[in-house]
Amino acid sequence: MFLAWGFFVLLSCLACSPPGGGSETPGRPAEAGPPCYGDTLITGSIGEPSNLIPILASDSSSHEVAGLIYNGLVKYDKDLKLVGDLAESFEVSKSGLVITFHLRKGVRWHDGQPFTAADVLFTYKTMVDPHTPTAYAEDFLQVEKAEAADPYTFRVTYKKPFAPALASWGISILPGHLLEGRDIMKSPLARHPVGTGPFIFKEWKTGEKVVLAYNPDYFEGRPYIDRYIYRIIPDSATMFMELKAGGIDNMGLTPLQYARQTEYRKFKENFNKYRYPAFAYTYLGFNLEDEKFRDRRVRQAVSYAIDRGEIIEGVLLGLGQEATGPYKPGTWAYNPNVKRYPYDAVKARELLQEAGWRDTDGDGILDKDGIPFRFTIITNQGNDIRARTAEIIQRRLKEVGIDVKIRIIEWAAFIKEFIEKKTFEATILGWTITQDPDIYDVWHSSKNKPGELNFISYRNTEVDALLERGRRTFDQEERRKIYWRIQEILAEEVPYVFLYVPDALPVVQARFKGIEPAAAGITYNLIKWYVPKAEQRYKMIAHSS
Repeated sequence: MFLAWGFFVLLSCLACSPPGGGSETPGRPAEAGPPCYGDTLITGSIGEPSNLIPILASDSSSHEVAGLIYNGLVKYDKDLKLVGDLAESFEVSKSGLVITFHLRKGVRWHDGQPFTAADVLFTYKTMVDPHTPTAYAEDFLQVEKAEAADPYTFRVTYKKPFAPALASWGISILPGHLLEGRDIMKSPLARHPVGTGPFIFKEWKTGEKVVLAYNPDYFEGRPYIDRYIYRIIPDSATMFMELKAGGIDNMGLTPLQYARQTEYRKFKENFNKYRYPAFAYTYLGFNLEDEKFRDRRVRQAVSYAIDRGEIIEGVLLGLGQEATGPYKPGTWAYNPNVKRYPYDAVKARELLQEAGWRDTDGDGILDKDGIPFRFTIITNQGNDIRARTAEIIQRRLKEVGIDVKIRIIEWAAFIKEFIEKKTFEATILGWTITQDPDIYDVWHSSKNKPGELNFISYRNTEVDALLERGRRTFDQEERRKIYWRIQEILAEEVPYVFLYVPDALPVVQARFKGIEPAAAGITYNLIKWYVPKAEQRYKMIAHSS
């Protein structure tokens, strides 16, 4: 929904193998002597961060980089269980209303100042400040009282039971000493962040790269890798050429690259490919403030007119599965029994006719009140999968009398000028799926302001009530019933055409060792990745903290 630390994350996406998957093509022996320090990991990305103050960003590129600079109080481990991060331990009261965090002592910000409970309290106050333009405030508005009991104890009390409470404290904690009393929107931290994480910010060259260096004082031990470079390469084909040429070490492969362009001996010797189910889905979303899409029958017709199997086989090459709602198939919140929309052009035409769309002038395009049924699908530059998906949708909709244009837009402009301002008709995008099934920020009618996540302007009073109930109980069976009902409503109303759940297809240069695929993927233990001394390619000239 690639938008967040573990919230939602717009885009960046990712089932056929078991959770966690494994190395598809082991390039070299996994063990190469004891871990040692040194070398640089260069990662390729089609997107550039927008803001490295995480609470102000809703794109996956920002959160991917910021996730190496900042920490939360808690995090998900390799088995997707919540464990302490900046909190050494925590206690939840029997009522579930009070959480007490015992913070790690001796942790320092990258500028040398000590981390304390005052920073956590400052972060909380910033989140609930109405002047803070963040999409993630809602979780923290549930808090009745937050207090720093002492420098290393932070306690939070909730007004009512709030199921996502503990997970919400995975949010990046901000340096109060650098932000308090200042306008966060004008803070230099947006481009020169200071955190507590395993890597220290060094440089950001717009349109080119972000450079991080190891934190020698990181509380979990310094990373073995000296530097992490995040290279911005807006085209996946160019990125793949850079990978093969040695310009980058790590990227997400497209299905075509994974299945057909990497199956030769030299590539397998030099790279390790991985495949595992993504906690993500891709969708076609409608701007529901657009008159064309206000009629549910029109949205249902579009859903019937799209052949998802054609997209999964033709674009994903079978490396994914059909999406039927906002949850990953096989998880406890996923409802397998919702209404489905198998490809049916006849049904699509019938629904469009019922909604008043007919071809009155014989030009092959439906019209209503003299207005032809035309609209534009926008998606982001550099994602060939989405572009090809749009082309298939364009062709299928033409067959039922709808004229579709496709517009590919550079990522930053796409988000700021079109998504956040709602100046679009329809869009192909993706969300990362969080471990807790709470989807309030994406679907509740109150979250449709500019910059918030319900940018399609969806409104349904029953869904609003269910979303509120779902976060007020800790009983998993009760929550399952609630989220199953939400999925039934979304399937009937079709605010999104849910398209597919892709597989994650990362590739890493084979000199990197210590990679251990798990339910959380492969980067959860990035600080443990290392390169044997004899295989190291890059040396740091100097490092200053």
